[in-house]
Amino acid sequence: MLKPLLTAGLLLAATASSALAQVPASQVRAANLARMEAERLNGGLSNYFTASCMHRSGGGDCLVEDNANGYLFNFLGGAPGWEVNQQAATVQTKILIGPEGNRVKQVIYNGAPQ
Repeated sequence: MLKPLLTAGLLLAATASSALAQVPASQVRAANLARMEAERLNGGLSNYFTASCMHRSGGGDCLVEDNANGYLFNFLGGAPGWEVNQQAATVQTKILIGPEGNRVKQVIYNGAPQ
């Protein structure tokens, strides 16, 4: 009984690991930079927290475009705990990060949710 569970656990771990490996390092950097820039623009972590998608590897569903021009993220944010407490977002950020994932190319929008 223990052997099938161990095998299943190893298979699950290997599957999760390969799923994470499919996100390019530049995309992970880009998502981190986009999140940190939004946090900076909106008063820091004591005032603002991004949507949960920005805390997934590579930006999850917040990544709306990925091409030679870079990584485009579009996400909501609000006061710390806004999402967990089921409160409405107060800010929407749309930001383009360079293709290497290490440069903010343009903050397209940072304001009230549209």
